[in-house]
Amino acid sequence: MPEESPNTAIAILAEALRAKLDGIVVGMAELVVREIEFYRNTVVSTEELQEALRHSVGFILTHLADPKLASVDVSAPLATGRKRALQGAPLPEVLRVYRLSFAYFWDQLLAEAQEFGESTTRALLVSATRVWALSDIYSSALTDSYREAVAERMVETDRRRSALVAALLDGQAAGGDTGWELARTLGFPYQGRFVVLMAEAAVAAESPLPHLEARLRALDVASAWRAQSGHEIAVLSLARKQSPLTVVAAVRDCATGRVGVSPVYHQLDHTESALRYAQVALESLTAGVAEVRQLDDTPLTELVMSNLDTTRRAVNRVLGGLLSLPEGERTTLLATARAWLKAHGSAAEAAQVLYCHENTVRYRIRRLEEYLRGPLDDPTIIAELALALNAVGTFPTLLEQRTLRPPSSPRSVVQQVHAPATRHSSPVPIEGV
Repeated sequence: MPEESPNTAIAILAEALRAKLDGIVVGMAELVVREIEFYRNTVVSTEELQEALRHSVGFILTHLADPKLASVDVSAPLATGRKRALQGAPLPEVLRVYRLSFAYFWDQLLAEAQEFGESTTRALLVSATRVWALSDIYSSALTDSYREAVAERMVETDRRRSALVAALLDGQAAGGDTGWELARTLGFPYQGRFVVLMAEAAVAAESPLPHLEARLRALDVASAWRAQSGHEIAVLSLARKQSPLTVVAAVRDCATGRVGVSPVYHQLDHTESALRYAQVALESLTAGVAEVRQLDDTPLTELVMSNLDTTRRAVNRVLGGLLSLPEGERTTLLATARAWLKAHGSAAEAAQVLYCHENTVRYRIRRLEEYLRGPLDDPTIIAELALALNAVGTFPTLLEQRTLRPPSSPRSVVQQVHAPATRHSSPVPIEGV
């Protein structure tokens, strides 16, 4: 009796093994559960695992029984890969299931071949490459399906998070969510320590803060992002003892353009107000220069931010003549004024900061008073000066809006109400935020 061809012998072997399919599947499932911890405590039930393994074994047996099949049906691994991705199963563990199960299947196949005799065993060994090629096709299909499902899920998650961040920045709930629900979905506390970043992209289609997310994770800072045309906005949740200065330093290391940082705030539904601080901080920086600025949360800063046109008029009324001085002289008098106010009117303390003699400070203060609406022993004049200095500190561009009065203008002239400089609208929320 002539010896069967290798393909015929393998086909007979496959059909014989199909009759033992139930026992093989049970043995595979027990091996997987015993060897892989994830499958001992997981949403994947024993019945579901066995069903998936049954599909994989049936896949191999079908192709061994009929080598003339022109195409490989990978619907089962595609379905399994997608399902495991949505269940949150780690891909390495899923692939390990198939390595273990195919190895188990090969042992069963070899044992069955040996029962048939030497010729069948030899035919199986000749076909080994074909068997493991089918295994590779199966695993590749599963991997591709898994990764595609994960990518889709990530896109959906990013869209959802972006919508939630937009809701926070708009001061509105998303889809009926309360502030507490938004916080829970984002993985943030509702009450904690937060800051908002607004970063301007120096180059279109490139992140203005490359690698910052990794830096923030290392600092135990959670973040949620929203991309805008030309900008990125982030809400950061700081750890309880995390220094904001450390976070700002990390932002500065990564920044490729202008970045505004809000003051620290403590309740998530105050994000809309914090965004305004971040936006004003960004717009106060020099265009085209990679800089980072964080505004202080003070009543004066809030007042300055409320209306830029009003602020400009107030600055012109308080410092109008001073702003017309040559830049060097103007800068010196403004620096002296800041130091003097910070020293609570002490010329001696201000002189230490300015590295000059206290009489020099007194001279400069007298010189400064020539351009104010009154002497600096008047609390009203001191308040006006503090407000104006805070304004030009927040908006350095106000120093460029000089009146055209001559430097020697007497106080009576400076007291006049000057016409406002070229209109500059106050900052408004970025479109779509």
